Amino acid sequence: MINYDNVLSDKIKTLKPSGIRKFFDIAQTIDGVISLGVGEPDFPTPWAIRSVAITTLEKGKTVYTSNSGLIQLREEIAEYIKRNNSLNYDPNNEIIVTVGGSEAIDISLRAMINPGDEVLIVEPCFVCYAPIVTLCGGIPINIDTKVEDNFKLTPESLKDKISSKTKLLVLPFPSNPTGAIMTREELQGIADILMENNIFVLSDEIYSELTYGRNHCSIAEIDGMKERTIMVNGFSKAFAMTGWRLGYLAAPEPIVSQALKIHQYAIMCSPTVSQYAAIEALKNCDREVRNMVSEYDKRRRLLVKSLNNIGLECFNPEGAFYVFPSIKSTGLSSEAFCERLLYEEKVAVVPGNAFGESGEGFIRVSYAYSLKHLIEALKRIERFVKKIKKD
Repeated sequence: MINYDNVLSDKIKTLKPSGIRKFFDIAQTIDGVISLGVGEPDFPTPWAIRSVAITTLEKGKTVYTSNSGLIQLREEIAEYIKRNNSLNYDPNNEIIVTVGGSEAIDISLRAMINPGDEVLIVEPCFVCYAPIVTLCGGIPINIDTKVEDNFKLTPESLKDKISSKTKLLVLPFPSNPTGAIMTREELQGIADILMENNIFVLSDEIYSELTYGRNHCSIAEIDGMKERTIMVNGFSKAFAMTGWRLGYLAAPEPIVSQALKIHQYAIMCSPTVSQYAAIEALKNCDREVRNMVSEYDKRRRLLVKSLNNIGLECFNPEGAFYVFPSIKSTGLSSEAFCERLLYEEKVAVVPGNAFGESGEGFIRVSYAYSLKHLIEALKRIERFVKKIKKD
């Protein structure tokens, strides 16, 4: 009998499975569960985008594209960034179309990291950054954010983590899971420190279109930062295109040329039909995005008000489609709270520590779900919290 433990990668074996998927998978085995765990828009992909995809299939446009992606799409991405961020990127050698934002993160980190390099990761955060850094031989260094600071990265906390080995900062704003954003003024303070210490940035901006009350600002917009920033974005969240698996990165040519080699060997190119559809998304779907954001905003305000009334103190998010309430008043750990809520009231949410240890004492609730589902889930959560406090 083969002992597979002896042949599998030691690095892979030490990685923990995603804490997000754990509760989602359990929820699928229980009848009647309301799942608020996965960050997937409940809106259908806008019809104009789907229509282009159908026409593309009918015309048989299903062959490989350029490794970097269709030049027409790269040109639209460059125009989109210029329109939203006032930044100029050369579509020929500063943009790669990727399989979702996740691949863009992966190839960017692999292109940058040498063994022993330290990568600063702002937490709580999406689950993929630290594992990828580890697989590259780098050393992930967590920078914890606090609710007292509105879950923003502060200059003081950044300075405290910098060493002679620091190469890169992962800056994920608007934030999954907290919904925090960074203003231009706040980013300026971070940029000054990065430039002083010659540190690069991977700016994960997948939720850039989903902000409430203010427009997103990219750190690449700060003077002197474009040449040291890898901007990552995609179509999954803003355009409700999760299953289309399409993202992109924009960065200086020396970085892009190396990331492209990884993309060439691992992927070849992103899905062709999705690329044609994405052109339509960038050119003609701003109104649909605004409509979705308006609906998310209604849900956001409902959840924040209701959770606070229930007794779960809730930070008011300004971006993405998550709330991150504290459950410390219940006396339960994040995982215990989520497990009991799932089994006792059939509501699935994600424990905060799935996004880093600084997330302990919180839960992530997605509002990428209908008001009907949210209202029913809130009733169940309120009943659960009252029961706990009586015990």
